[in-house]
Amino acid sequence: MSNYDYDLFVIGAGSGGVRAARLAAGLGKKVAVAEEYRAGGTCVIRGCVPKKYLVYGAEFGKALKEASGYGWSIKGAKFDWASLRDEIQTEVSRLSAIYEGVLERNGADFFSERAEFTGPHSLRLMKSGREITAKHILIATGGTPFVPEMPGKEYAITSDEAFLLDTLPERVMVIGGGYIASEFAGIFAGLGAKTTQVYRGDKLLRGFDEEVREAVGAGQIRNGIDVKFGQSPVSIKKIGNGFKVTFEDGFQAGTDLIMMATGRLPNTQGLGLEKAGVKSDEKGAVIVNAQSKSNVGHIYAVGDVTNRVNLTPVAIREGMAFVETVYKNNPTAYDHSDIPSAVFTMPPVGTVGLSEAQARAKYRTIKVYKTDFRPMKNLLSGSEHRCFMKLITTGKREKVIGVHIVGDYAGEIIQAVGIAVKAGLTKAQFDATCAVHPTLAEELVTL
Repeated sequence: MSNYDYDLFVIGAGSGGVRAARLAAGLGKKVAVAEEYRAGGTCVIRGCVPKKYLVYGAEFGKALKEASGYGWSIKGAKFDWASLRDEIQTEVSRLSAIYEGVLERNGADFFSERAEFTGPHSLRLMKSGREITAKHILIATGGTPFVPEMPGKEYAITSDEAFLLDTLPERVMVIGGGYIASEFAGIFAGLGAKTTQVYRGDKLLRGFDEEVREAVGAGQIRNGIDVKFGQSPVSIKKIGNGFKVTFEDGFQAGTDLIMMATGRLPNTQGLGLEKAGVKSDEKGAVIVNAQSKSNVGHIYAVGDVTNRVNLTPVAIREGMAFVETVYKNNPTAYDHSDIPSAVFTMPPVGTVGLSEAQARAKYRTIKVYKTDFRPMKNLLSGSEHRCFMKLITTGKREKVIGVHIVGDYAGEIIQAVGIAVKAGLTKAQFDATCAVHPTLAEELVTL
């Protein structure tokens, strides 16, 4: 008999934590999961799922404007924010219930309350006050928005609150230049708000390929977003029903809503890591090895709380690797290289492998193929949006080490292309593949 209440206790019911808990419970382990908000985590509740629905809503607005070029006459069309918001929240609730159901069907206990460490093997459920012990503990608490300190910061919202607005404001200011800021700027603009995006850098999407960054910036402007670079807010003041934002250089601007998308931090504040002896870095991320093990041998962490690759599918794979390592005697490290990803701007970004700068730093010789064109669909619609594609190779065999797309369906295309890059295919193998005509994707095999 075990001296612990549970074989495994998971803190956080997001994608990574739930996957690990389900698999462990399926192996006959006694498992519990604690979640302080709602099952589903960032992705399901306040991230990729509801955000993608907002992107779809904004894309419908764009399609309505461009439909006349294809013979459609649409009069009197109007957008109802409350209707879209409530439909999305209904779907979020359905998915959250599924996550709880998955745990229950597999025999795991689910506690709808916050859990904090009280020792290396012990936790306290903060609502009930119950003390629980576990042989292994998995930290899967995800990330949380970061808002810089400044006077009036309490007037700004983050992505967490953006899904639940009472009304859609006429004017929106998005602070930030990362993928969350860029996606929400596109959403607000697409839904009809006069949108400004302000970023302290000189290009959006820091860390992406430089030409991708340029293409996304141009796309934001074509969407009617007023993009301002080299600006950082220093204060927010409420003025009537709106707000006045003051920036470092003295520039001031008025708006009805301020959304801070200035980064995310690992969600470990107040978790009691120090009571368990678990080490974290300066940002609060749990420090783990390749198998997701912390410095305390029986405590592991997966997903955004480790600040490695902060993507939902990665958290799921890390959760699966945890089960292989701990319960199947098969030490497994998930390979974080060549992970395809997408940014759902309009048009979206799809990327896998190395940027051109990364490739030049890593390899002695590389070759770059690229194209920039106005897609066939946009010729009749009147849209000025373009499609950019870039393929990076190295060596005599021209192994493909990076593919970058900014254009319609980029997220869908990059999933399939990611298989080719992960498999180490060459430019010759791309070229030997027959094009599907007429499509955007055919450009990848005709470059």
